[in-house]
Amino acid sequence: MKLPPLARVVLWMTGTLLSFSAMAVSVRMLAGALNIFEILAIRNGVALIVLFSLLAVRPDLRPLIKPARMKLHFVRNSVHYLAQYCWALSLTLLPLATVFALEFTMPAWTVPLAVWLLGEKLTPSRVGVVVLGLAGVLIILRPGFGAFNPASLLVLLAALGFAIVMISTKALTSNVSTFAIVFWMSVIQLPLAFIGADPLFLAKLSAHHIYPLLGIGIAGLTSHYCLSNAFRAGDATLVVPMDFMRIPLIAVVGWMFYGEALDIFVFIGALVIVAGVLWNLRAEASKAHAGPH
Repeated sequence: MKLPPLARVVLWMTGTLLSFSAMAVSVRMLAGALNIFEILAIRNGVALIVLFSLLAVRPDLRPLIKPARMKLHFVRNSVHYLAQYCWALSLTLLPLATVFALEFTMPAWTVPLAVWLLGEKLTPSRVGVVVLGLAGVLIILRPGFGAFNPASLLVLLAALGFAIVMISTKALTSNVSTFAIVFWMSVIQLPLAFIGADPLFLAKLSAHHIYPLLGIGIAGLTSHYCLSNAFRAGDATLVVPMDFMRIPLIAVVGWMFYGEALDIFVFIGALVIVAGVLWNLRAEASKAHAGPH
């Protein structure tokens, strides 16, 4: 039985959230041995191995990678690489929850960009979920209490870049397959990663790096596969606010793996964020159930 669009968005975004969290932990684990360029080279290299393996066993996928809308692919992936570099570097300098919370300035850019560039409609619940999401972020960060250090500017720059990526991904899904979006992302970004990488950087790795290597490669692939399918199932102004739920998830991950303090304000802010997400989901479900009039 085919799931309704809203259920598909929720399921694909769950995969996205878990993938991004796995990536964050993998970056942390590799940062002691490799620089950010080398970590991103591994991410895209593993992804291409997986993708070319799929092309080898699935001939039906080969027509999907025929070059199309390449200008938008290049813009999307150049911006994404810069944003990704800033994000990965900030993970080595700031607590995980702080990075993810600051990253959620992104919907403040995404919603107006989606309205302007994609012609999506604003509804009270879509505006509300962004307002409540940003209010939750402010509760978590408590500006003036030390959260905004120079490294935080990296995350803010990454957030702007990710907003542009979100909009361009939604634009591509109108006539480009998810497989092609992920394939061209890896093809375009791999050469960029070698700009600052040691040609022999793989020699720095040992057997205990195998799990973060798989994590950064596979999660880097599945995060964008899930995200692209979420956009295919629903509007950007529905998909993006659901990503707010990464904040409480990564706070728990930081506490379990790195002993980062569980700040009560993180969870108060998270409750505000989740309230907005649930409001928007309920409004979207009611609208879908009512149907066109």
